[in-house]
Amino acid sequence: MIRHHLNDALLMGYSAGQLPEAFNLIVATHISMCDECRARLESFDAVGGALLETAVTDTGEVAMAEDSLAQVMARIRQAPPEPRKVQRPEPCLFPAPLRKYVGGDAEAGRWRAVGGGVRQAILPTARDASARLLYIPAGMAVPDHGHRGTELTLVLQGAFSDAVDRFGPGDIEIATEDLEHTPVAEPGMDCICLAVTDAPLRFNGMVPRLLQPFLKI
Repeated sequence: MIRHHLNDALLMGYSAGQLPEAFNLIVATHISMCDECRARLESFDAVGGALLETAVTDTGEVAMAEDSLAQVMARIRQAPPEPRKVQRPEPCLFPAPLRKYVGGDAEAGRWRAVGGGVRQAILPTARDASARLLYIPAGMAVPDHGHRGTELTLVLQGAFSDAVDRFGPGDIEIATEDLEHTPVAEPGMDCICLAVTDAPLRFNGMVPRLLQPFLKI
C-alpha cells in the first residue's frame, strides 16, 4: 500500500506543464503506480480544461467546412488496418513511463559504483534538474546529507527508512531544505529508487563532499 504521495503543488505543476523534465519523469512514474495521485491529477486536468474552455480569446470562433466530418470519416475508412499483436507482458521492475525513458528495464541503466556497494545511473535530462537511479544494498545507508533545494525519491523496489518514516514501493519522499537525513535500506531486499533534485545535496561528511563533483549529486 502506498502511504506517501505527491503534494498538490507538484501535481498542479505537472498538469500545467511547469515542472522541470526530471520532475515530470518522477511524477509520471509515481502516478502510474498510485491510483490516488492519478485521480487527483485528473481533477486538476479537468479544472485546467474548464478554464481553457471559458477563456476569452481575441481570435474568435473559426467556422468549419460543412463536409469536415465526412472528410475525416473518409480518411479513417481509407487507412489500412493495423495488425494486432497479442503479447504477454513481461514482468518489469520499472513502471512504463520510466521504462520508456530509460529504454528498457533495470539492466538498461548505465550503473556506476559510488562506494559502499551503492550504485547510481544518471539519466539524461535538462540542466534545470537532475535524475538518477539509485541501487542501495539491503542494510546499507546513504551518507548523511541535507538539501539546497528539493529532492524527490520514489521507491521502485525494497524500502528505506530515515528520520521521517519508512518508504516502500510506490512511496515518494519530498525532501526540502529543512530536512537532514540518513536513508537506510531495509534488510532483506536491495533498494532501488528514482531520485531527482533541482540543486546539489549538502553532505555532512568530508569524503562525500570531496567525491560530490565526480558523482554529480
